[in-house]
Order: sequence, then C-alpha cells, then structure tokens
Amino acid sequence: MASFTKYVNDSYRELKNNVTWPTLKEAQRLMIIVAVFSVIFSLAIWGVDEVFGGVIKQYFSWVKS
Repeated sequence: MASFTKYVNDSYRELKNNVTWPTLKEAQRLMIIVAVFSVIFSLAIWGVDEVFGGVIKQYFSWVKS
C-alpha cells in the first residue's frame, strides 16, 4: 500500500510542478479543432460504410438472380 501512496504522491507532484498546462483560450481552440475533425472523420467513415453497403447489396442481388 505504501508504494501505491508514493506513486500517487509522485504523480501529483509531477503534474503540479513539471507539466505545462494550456491556457483556457488555447484549450478552447484545441477543443474546437478536435470536435471539427471528429465530425469530419465520422462523416467520412459513414460515407465509406454507405458505399460499401451499397456495393455488397448490389453484389448479393446479382448473385441471387
């Protein structure tokens, strides 16, 4: 248990003293960039899924007939 407590204390000290945290304005800007790219990426995945779904549906309709 002592090693876990030491780990938590060392981690807290590391985060408090050695990490450079972004400003609120920079964090908001980066959050918007991540949100925009997430939406674009999800739309791209949806588009590819729709195309492949249509191709597979067409393939099985040809095989069935």
